[in-house]
Amino acid sequence: MTQSARFALRPFLLAVRTAIGATLSARAAPAQGSARILVQAPVDRVWQLLADMDRWPSWNPAIDRATLDRALAPGSVLAWKSQGFRVTSTIRTVESHRRLEWTGVAFGTRAFHSWELQVVDGGVLVSTRESFTGWLPWLLRGAMQRKLDDTLPRWLATLKSAAETPATPDGHARMDTPLSMRP
Repeated sequence: MTQSARFALRPFLLAVRTAIGATLSARAAPAQGSARILVQAPVDRVWQLLADMDRWPSWNPAIDRATLDRALAPGSVLAWKSQGFRVTSTIRTVESHRRLEWTGVAFGTRAFHSWELQVVDGGVLVSTRESFTGWLPWLLRGAMQRKLDDTLPRWLATLKSAAETPATPDGHARMDTPLSMRP
């Protein structure tokens, strides 16, 4: 293989190694969780809410801000803040209306987060899973696990509420999440 061919393959190989590493480390993570919910709304609506990351704060009160650096695609970077934590996430998988995955870094923590949408009778079955690795999750294993156990169902409930609530005329979610769903 020529040097130029190796150089051309380098970004691809790095992406594969990163994705495999994230998947393997997720399985051995000290904190990991999953949850799912049936959303009685069209898959287009659910996907719009998840994929329009800049607008997450408009429907999810746990997100203080979110800014995607470019169009949603593998390699895009999302800078966001949730419950006081600054997070930098890299989008890993985008399968429109089906799957969205990212890895993220926050203080002492590396995360892997996955969303899957499955159209079923009555709506969309939304599944999410997340895992935390790094020194902080190892040190505070119980607290980090409790955080996931609380956060994933709350995020799903908030997504369900936003998706099932009629959108504003411009197609965006209304920010009228019940207080019981706020963090």
